[in-house]
Amino acid sequence: MKYFFYALLSGMLLALGWPTYGFPLLLFVAFVPLLYSEYRIRMEEAHYRKLKIFGLSYLSFFIWNLITTYWLYFSTPFGGIFAIVVNSLLMSLVFLIYHIVAKRVDFKAAASFLISLWMSFEYLHLNWEFSWPWLNLGNGFSEYSTWIQWYEYTGTFGGTLWVLLVNVGLLKMLLLYRQHQDKAILLRGLLKNGLLILLPIGLSYLILFNYEESEKKLEAVVLQPNINPYTEKYNTTDVRIGQLLTKLAEENISPNTDIVIAPETVFADGTIYSQFENSEANFFTRDFVRRHSKMAFLSGISMYERFNNPSRVRSQSNQIGPRDWYDDYNSAFMVTARDSVSFYHKSKLVVGVENFPYQEVLKPVLGNVMIDLGGTVAMKTTQKERGVFELLNGEKVGPIICYESVYGDFVTGYVNKGADFLAIITNDAWWGRTQGHKQHLSYARLRAIENRRSVARSANTGISAFINEKGQITQSLGYEKKGALRGELTLNDKLTFYTRYGDYLARIANFLSLFIFLFAMVKWKRKRI
Repeated sequence: MKYFFYALLSGMLLALGWPTYGFPLLLFVAFVPLLYSEYRIRMEEAHYRKLKIFGLSYLSFFIWNLITTYWLYFSTPFGGIFAIVVNSLLMSLVFLIYHIVAKRVDFKAAASFLISLWMSFEYLHLNWEFSWPWLNLGNGFSEYSTWIQWYEYTGTFGGTLWVLLVNVGLLKMLLLYRQHQDKAILLRGLLKNGLLILLPIGLSYLILFNYEESEKKLEAVVLQPNINPYTEKYNTTDVRIGQLLTKLAEENISPNTDIVIAPETVFADGTIYSQFENSEANFFTRDFVRRHSKMAFLSGISMYERFNNPSRVRSQSNQIGPRDWYDDYNSAFMVTARDSVSFYHKSKLVVGVENFPYQEVLKPVLGNVMIDLGGTVAMKTTQKERGVFELLNGEKVGPIICYESVYGDFVTGYVNKGADFLAIITNDAWWGRTQGHKQHLSYARLRAIENRRSVARSANTGISAFINEKGQITQSLGYEKKGALRGELTLNDKLTFYTRYGDYLARIANFLSLFIFLFAMVKWKRKRI
């Protein structure tokens, strides 16, 4: 029962340390009860040790996943349950692999393996087709931007490393104290781990107080039309949407406004991609920029292209007849007074809603199964490279669509393409008044710090916001409030260390975890011989 209690405690500490309601200091101790349970069980000559470790870790991680991401259920009950159950399972498998290796190596190697393996798991969650990086540990500090200004060098993997190092350090202190019963061990351990927590925070404040934002600026207006996607969005014509967006823009722009930004798929009639010139979205945005020739208009749009030529079929094409297919796009477009239009197609897709993972393997088994998230359910067509849009004066914006803003290394692709600032367009109404939309906004602050780019965020139902280069929210418009924000954004053309090198910590962790695993297995086999 005590191990059950320890596992329960770890799960609660992880959940209570999570944004946006939690206090991230708890993350530094959250793994200790579970790690201590694993160590004690590993030392016991008991049956079913692996099963016990798996069960206890699953309990911890299920509690964490449930409390922090329960809101997924409100968008799709099956999808929410699947995400919570399976992600808890994957985390438990990582912990079980750690247990297997820890029995075969010393404490330092075991600790190094745990840290590197967990980081490798998080890296996998950023890159495979079942991607779900929402609970990557480095995200846990998103509400405390003053602690993590050094993310411009490490990205969120620096935060993951930080959390795990302290947890392992506290475990070592606890085990040594139980062995020797010497209070000096506790004092030294608390001092060392306290410094390991405080020094990065102190460094962050030093960076913060010495960081100077770019002096070059532009004025932006972000629109928040507050259209309910379940009852209004797909029953409202693009004509009415265009009229609403134009009205909101006209009421909030000034003669100095350079760009107006509208949310993800706000034009949702299903425009034919090759006939965009004849669409209502094109009519209203072009009419607006003709009347305000200094401004650009950036918006989200749902588009498709139907065809019957088999040579055009790709893995993301949707078949609707024997010789009939279509490509479906969740896109951003920008119109300027140059009579030019630029497109970017969302490329980090929501699993099961916009992307059928590993079709070649799963489709023959499951059939054409997709999870309904309250809107159009189809495979989305992506593009290989990140796209940036150029304003009239040469400034460049990175158009980030919804879920893409959770991916640090992915967002650096916009900045490496020349983006001077970032625009996040999203629709967060699927989750209602839960932590979902709050966490999504909070994670955008991480992207600002990592790249030192200001962010303009336009959310259909909220929370729309402006975020500066330090990850601080300077303006926001609350959830389910119709309106707009007008504010200044800095323009920065410098590249941070993280922007240049991306998730290099995770790539090192991949190599280290594989090396320790192979070393442990070879050593174990030699002992048996």
